[in-house]
Amino acid sequence: MQEKIKQIIAELRPDIELEDSMEFINDGIFDSFDIVSLVAALDKEFGISIDGSKIAPKYFNTLSDIQALIKESQR
Repeated sequence: MQEKIKQIIAELRPDIELEDSMEFINDGIFDSFDIVSLVAALDKEFGISIDGSKIAPKYFNTLSDIQALIKESQR
């Protein structure tokens, strides 16, 4: 799952060199448009619907955060 998330991020933001330790929000890499675009791509790729209340920076700061959000949305 993490590799697929990395692939999606690389497609959305080809201008960044993705590293496992990145903090997308804390490091100022993602803005609100990036998060909305990522949510749409994740919903489509994983067949989920991320709840609107979960579209907040704390759910998108790291790859682990994003992976946990996907797993929670699959339940």
